[in-house]
Amino acid sequence: MKRPCRFLAFDLGAESGRVIEGELEDGRLDINEVHRFRNEIVNVHGRLYWDLFALFREVKQGLRLCAEEGRRRFDSVGIDTWGVDFGLLGADGSLLGMPRAYRDPEFKGAMAKFLKRVPKQRIYELTGIQFLNINTLYQLHALKLAKSPLLAQADALLFMPDLFNYLLTGVKTTEFTIATTSQLYDPAKRAWAEELFEVLDVPARIMQEVVGPGSHIGKLGKDVGDETGFPRGSVVTTANHDTAAAVAGIPAEGDDWAFISSGTWSLVGVETRQPYTGKEALRHNFTNEGGVCGTFRLLKNVTGLWLLRRCVEEWQENGQLDYESVLSEAARVPPLDTVIDPDWHMFAGPHPMSFVLPHYCHFTRQRTPFAHAHWARVILNSLALKYRIVLDQLRTFYKQPVNRIHVVGGGARNRLLCQLTADATGLPVHAGPVEATAIGNLMVQAMAAGCVRDLAEVRAVVRRSFDVQVYEPRPDAGGWWKGAEERLRLYMPGSKRR
Repeated sequence: MKRPCRFLAFDLGAESGRVIEGELEDGRLDINEVHRFRNEIVNVHGRLYWDLFALFREVKQGLRLCAEEGRRRFDSVGIDTWGVDFGLLGADGSLLGMPRAYRDPEFKGAMAKFLKRVPKQRIYELTGIQFLNINTLYQLHALKLAKSPLLAQADALLFMPDLFNYLLTGVKTTEFTIATTSQLYDPAKRAWAEELFEVLDVPARIMQEVVGPGSHIGKLGKDVGDETGFPRGSVVTTANHDTAAAVAGIPAEGDDWAFISSGTWSLVGVETRQPYTGKEALRHNFTNEGGVCGTFRLLKNVTGLWLLRRCVEEWQENGQLDYESVLSEAARVPPLDTVIDPDWHMFAGPHPMSFVLPHYCHFTRQRTPFAHAHWARVILNSLALKYRIVLDQLRTFYKQPVNRIHVVGGGARNRLLCQLTADATGLPVHAGPVEATAIGNLMVQAMAAGCVRDLAEVRAVVRRSFDVQVYEPRPDAGGWWKGAEERLRLYMPGSKRR
């Protein structure tokens, strides 16, 4: 009898990390969480860093726990993380400082300066990537403007999952899905955009060969194996960008669906077979990030549940409600007149939400709620409305039908947000699985091992293995979103405010 296929996924997010083992047998995937840990940005003299070595200790702890508990051998190990951030290596392979975090204030303003040198349209033609201050392109420009000595010494640039793969194997490489997030990669040519490197005055030679999802990198290093007791099995590039892994883990059929990968960020979009780089896609700032099996993720970033979590953390400091209690109370609050644009620039700043939210209401001449449950309802209503607006923008150039929405990630647990999204968009919402990112990671490893053939079979396995909750639009919801959507559009950048 054929033995089960076993894989180990490291899913590292901006707030936490998970180590999850998966066993694929008879067309079903079983998963088990081995280890979970916090990830926090470190502030050093006003500069923000990721503590790479602390995270690597947690990765090794996950390997050690698997070895200590006598788990049988794994076919491979794969790591996914967030995009855009990177570390630099010297000529001897040593790390040149800790990787900077995308929220570092030094990166603000670099995009505007770079766009004075290269027109937006040209960058979009080359890369198809949305314009965000956090993109690798503008991080590099900021370091260049600051005359960073580390950049001058750099012999190699590795994105966050590349760094962990390097620490595990000693091999330098970059995987396709993570490369595309940088706004430095030309997907049409399947090569780094040399033209942008010339403007940056950064040598393209510091970039690595780009390989596809499911590529075998090498064996786990002897030092890591000796330290953890974990067998020296294969390390592969899974879908190294966490959203690419999450979309691979969606239990969808056909091609008439949209997705929302819902967590700290909400990634709202569709899966396509080619990038869309036309004027309408550029006008609405959609991005074309690489996916699995030759696909692209045509999507837009929306600030997600991070807003509500920030609020709850502040309320908890005062000894008040916890997250689940806030959601329970918010579900009993009737729809409110007040709406916010989740992507307003001050929400991403350092000011407390108790200051920023009332300031936004004053700025937009709206009523200011005071109760915690009312604020929570305003945030969730506004997220659902923003999803509707993004899908409307998408339809201006994407002509394929969208008949349902798949919500994956932590937001799939938020019953109120899922129902509000169904109401606001008029589309059924299929929520789950929550751990889609780790599931996608594991299933891309399964493709690399030959345990499944393609993306269609991956999703068939996910459908058989995990439950999904369906939320239908409520005909008796009262149409709360109609006037609210109109107001929200007025408050968004580029609109004439009241």
